[in-house]
Amino acid sequence: MFAIARATEADLPFIMETERLPGYEAFIGRSDDAQHRARMANGHAAHFVARDGDQAVGFAILRDWNSADGITLLMRIAIAKPGQGHGKKFLRALIDKVFTETPCHRFWLGQFPDNHRARHVYESVGFIAEGVARGNVYLFGRHHDELIMSILRPEWAALSPSVP
Repeated sequence: MFAIARATEADLPFIMETERLPGYEAFIGRSDDAQHRARMANGHAAHFVARDGDQAVGFAILRDWNSADGITLLMRIAIAKPGQGHGKKFLRALIDKVFTETPCHRFWLGQFPDNHRARHVYESVGFIAEGVARGNVYLFGRHHDELIMSILRPEWAALSPSVP
C-alpha cells in the first residue's frame, strides 16, 4: 500500500542516500546531515517520505510548510527507483496533504527547463508552468535558468472530486 508520512530522523539515511544517487546532484541538490536535521527542527520545513508497503521509495522537502502567507515551496523531491509510477503518486499525495493540512493557497516549485521528464510529471498532476526565471539557480559554478511551476488551491479543488 502506497502512503506518505512526515519523515523522522530515522529516515535521514534513506533521504541522504537517495539525493546522492548518480545524476541527482544536477537536478535536486543535496544537504548534509546537519542541514537536514536543522531544517527538520526549525518548523518552517517539512520532510516527507513515501512508502510502498514498508519500503521507502522517495522523499520530499517542503519549505514554508504551513506558512502564514499561504505559499509553500516544493524544495526537493526524489524517487529512489524512477520509472515505477511512484513519483506521480507521491506528488498527488503531497499536493493533497498541503491543501488539506495547511492554509496554503499556492504550492510552487522550480525546475530546470530541460528536465522534460519532471515537467511532464508535474503537469500531469496539475502544476502549471508560469515562466522561466533567468539565471535563478547557482550550481556548479554557474547560473542556470529555472522554470517556475505552481498549483493554486482553486485549481487543486477543481481536480479533486472529494473536496467540498
